[in-house]
Amino acid sequence: MTSPREEHDGPVIRDRRRIDPETGKVRKAGADETSAPAPGAPAEAESGEAAAFKQQLAERTADLQRLKAEYDNYRKRVERDRVAVREQALASVLAELLPVLDDIGRAREHNELNGGFKSVAEALEGATGKLGLERFGEKGEPFDPTVHEALMHAYSAEVTETSVADVLQPGYRIGERVLRPARVAVAEPQDGDEAAEAENDRPE
Repeated sequence: MTSPREEHDGPVIRDRRRIDPETGKVRKAGADETSAPAPGAPAEAESGEAAAFKQQLAERTADLQRLKAEYDNYRKRVERDRVAVREQALASVLAELLPVLDDIGRAREHNELNGGFKSVAEALEGATGKLGLERFGEKGEPFDPTVHEALMHAYSAEVTETSVADVLQPGYRIGERVLRPARVAVAEPQDGDEAAEAENDRPE
């Protein structure tokens, strides 16, 4: 007769299936089935993985920030180039119209701007003004070599600084871009020696 101890000798098979094949229900985990960390596993493993993950996250974030900065710079450069090309094309077209505007100005000075020609001239001046074309150069304003071209020079006791004595041809610009400088006659202040010389040269 075999003893209970002898009956348990040999392989022991435990049914650890989560679903009971007889009832079809989920079995409750027993005390012996609870999982526990392997004895002797290093506690630093999880912290090391977290540190590596944080480092990778920081690297990816830095890459995204760098790509965004490069894209922003590219977009600004494209927009700046687009504006520059537009201004250049506009300046080229308006520069071709300057002789026509000069003719209109001369006709106005001689009171020849009338009838249908006057309407066309005013429409053209209005259209170029909307495009940003600005006329400059006025008699009596200080002389500025960056926007004025001196074609004539004289001394005058009526001015206290180098000034525009007369405008021979007006200047035009678009914003800060000068399409054509104003061509002017310049008058400089007259000091004592020059005044005496001018007085001696005066005919009696």
